Amino acid sequence: MNKLVLVDGNSIAYRAFFALPLLNNEKGVYTNAIYGFTTMLLKILEEEKPTHMLVAFDAGKTTFRHNTYKEYKGGRQKTPPELSEQLPVMRDLLKAFNIAHYEVENYEADDIIGTLAKIGEEEKWKVKIFSGDKDLLQLVSENVHVALTKKGISNVDTYDLKLVDEKYGITPNQIIDMKGLMGDSSDNIPGVTGVGEKTAIKLLKEFKSVEGLYDSIDQVKGKLKEKLETNKEEAFMSKKLATIETNAPVEIRFEDIVLVEPDYEKVVSLFKELEFSSLLDRFDSEEGECHENIEDLDLTIMNEIRDEILHSPSSVVVEVLEENYHDADILGISIVNKKGNFFIPIDIASKSEIFRQWAENESMEKWVFDAKRAVVALGWKNIILRGVSFDVQIASYIIDPSSNAHDLSDIAKRKKSISVQSDEFFYGKGKKRHIPDQSDLAQHLVRKASIINDVKADLEKELKDNKQYELFKELEMPLSIILGTMEMTGVAVDKDELREMGSQLGEKLEEMEKQIHSLAGMEFNINSPKQLGEVLFEKLNLPVIKKTKTGYSTSADVLEKLQDQHEIIEKILHYRQLGKLNSTYIEGLLKVIHKKTGKIHTIFNQALTQTGRLSSTEPNLQNIPIRLEEGRKIRHAFIPERENAVIFAADYSQIELRVLAHISKDENLIQAFNEDLDIHTKTAMDVFHVNKEEVDGQMRRTAKAVNFGIVYGISDYGLSQNLGITRKEGKEFIDRYLESFPGVKDYMENIVDEARAKGYVTTMLQRRRYLPEITSRNFNLRSFAERTAMNTPIQGSAADIIKKAMVDMAEEMETRNLKSQLLLQVHDELIFEVVEEELEIMKEIVPKIMENAVELAVPLKVDYSYGKTWYDAK
Repeated sequence: MNKLVLVDGNSIAYRAFFALPLLNNEKGVYTNAIYGFTTMLLKILEEEKPTHMLVAFDAGKTTFRHNTYKEYKGGRQKTPPELSEQLPVMRDLLKAFNIAHYEVENYEADDIIGTLAKIGEEEKWKVKIFSGDKDLLQLVSENVHVALTKKGISNVDTYDLKLVDEKYGITPNQIIDMKGLMGDSSDNIPGVTGVGEKTAIKLLKEFKSVEGLYDSIDQVKGKLKEKLETNKEEAFMSKKLATIETNAPVEIRFEDIVLVEPDYEKVVSLFKELEFSSLLDRFDSEEGECHENIEDLDLTIMNEIRDEILHSPSSVVVEVLEENYHDADILGISIVNKKGNFFIPIDIASKSEIFRQWAENESMEKWVFDAKRAVVALGWKNIILRGVSFDVQIASYIIDPSSNAHDLSDIAKRKKSISVQSDEFFYGKGKKRHIPDQSDLAQHLVRKASIINDVKADLEKELKDNKQYELFKELEMPLSIILGTMEMTGVAVDKDELREMGSQLGEKLEEMEKQIHSLAGMEFNINSPKQLGEVLFEKLNLPVIKKTKTGYSTSADVLEKLQDQHEIIEKILHYRQLGKLNSTYIEGLLKVIHKKTGKIHTIFNQALTQTGRLSSTEPNLQNIPIRLEEGRKIRHAFIPERENAVIFAADYSQIELRVLAHISKDENLIQAFNEDLDIHTKTAMDVFHVNKEEVDGQMRRTAKAVNFGIVYGISDYGLSQNLGITRKEGKEFIDRYLESFPGVKDYMENIVDEARAKGYVTTMLQRRRYLPEITSRNFNLRSFAERTAMNTPIQGSAADIIKKAMVDMAEEMETRNLKSQLLLQVHDELIFEVVEEELEIMKEIVPKIMENAVELAVPLKVDYSYGKTWYDAK
């Protein structure tokens, strides 16, 4: 059967633009709407498999409806120029996909869709319409369905006759009448003043149509009758405006919109130009291979390793497919150097003394992709990888941390290196994942090593041009090896202690469940939002804050607003927190204890965040909740591996505020830190115009919220939410803060101006963050970029400082040949395992090195503590 798909081009383009962050490619062309639009097209092609397809666009600003009502669509904001410039590229992409697009002067896209849908209906075709505009629901019939975009782009609700009835209780034809009565503010259709959707539907269920309603107007009573009579002309006009024209002068014929194969060469060319790396792999070989024909490289599969192939420098790939590479299989190793291209099976490499000596030789230079992964993977084979001097992934990340395309295939496309399929494409994903035979695997790995060889010089030059080579060479490169060592070392845990905590939490949860049931006066499933909602809002009659499609919202923010309404609320919130502690952290940590070592080996993500901060996964050891005492106690289970050792924790005191003082050069802030004053008390004194003795706890808490709010770019709204005050009061606090610290105010204004001029901001160590949205006409996007411009140099510099401290500490510990080990980095804190005979040395060198990692206008201050567990060290 023929299947016709009709797409509302303007609606999907607008949805894509506002749903996705404002992206641009290397040429500065904005691409976010194009990307969202294209992903929607691909989803339609893959899931709907239409025989015929057309994308309809609006032809201009004025249509025949303006003859009826000049103010139709009046008040709409002008299309953002960042979107306007993307629309022609969307049409180019449609041409490349061989998908017809069409517009008709004086008519809207809806009218084109309505006309073609009607013809399809008459021909008994299956018709599916994609849009974000509910007006199109009037077209729904037995064979015409409408897919409305929900949040974002790809999620849709598909309306048939049944769903229209379920959602509205009226027929598709009555959608026009509903719009006539309630109007539509987005199209500036007036409707009847004071009549909303519910009232309109209620009237239509009784009177069927606008005409039927006014024929029986005397049956309507009170103020509603007055409103209807006063706005009768508007009601009929609004219905006319909302009616989609199904006999528009559409000259395109169905034979013109038959869907044929895309022009793959043009699609590939456009995707490359737009830097849509992830989309290049969406075509599989059955639909037409999207990659150019890749010729095989000359290579040698080494079944015996000879000295002469292990040259310096060499590009090296140690292939581990799993995300969690601890103790995962190495699929093979490829080496590319001036001697040739070589593939070494892992069983050959791991048994070869020649390979081991080369891998562990510091003077033998190696260029890699993801040094940490290679270090750890080989480390589990008892091979210590040394001599890594260049990491392509880290270089790409430093050059543009806002990009999420740092895979080798992405870098190769950007740098126009030799072609390589992405790992996802080559190996497949999910159930289709497989390991190809050795000859194909060897080609893939050698090709990856060749890319490293090809792009190294370009990336190095770009780093130097950006004045980022020192950041790369002196900080991030040595740090990657340090992190690899930390991951290999792991953290010892007491399994029995964790199990005991789990048992205690389980008992506490059972007791709390009884208390909640007692307060509710009945038993129910506390973890069921539906049952909880019925108990709170129907049985206990608490005020309803928010509703969802499935019932009452019982989200954390809703419950927090109800805390003073009933004592059950606080119990439920605590119950949820303890439940998450038990499932996520107690049970979660027990699952990831390594079978061989009995320790937890996390993974530090070095090339992820835009501020340069490290993050932790598999498991996340940076995020163990410590606000609750029960959460803090989880740290009891983290212990030294050696009996004669302690856990030693050292953290920076208020590092971000100290960085702010340095960057802003604010005299008041600098003076406060140089005199070692309590910065929150000092801020309270200045903001509230009181002396030290008059600062109470609430003033200090407010000052603290403002201090850290400034660091994180908080708005008056954000501050009002944090402190439970009005937005006006939040603005007053921020204004008073900026009056008290004029250097901070100047910094905020100047850094935003700098971001507008350059398109990016930098940290103290030249880490960049690009902010294309800084010039957006969209207020929300621009405001977010401005706040990001203010806080990135602060947060990013703080991240750089602790990284520098880690590098300096590792160097000092190696120089002194210490047995103590660095285990973890948790934001502003370093965690060590320190053997007792080195404790006095570490008490001396840790704060000294951390406090002297960089030179600021104010002193860096480090606090440390230690004990038999991580808990005792705090």
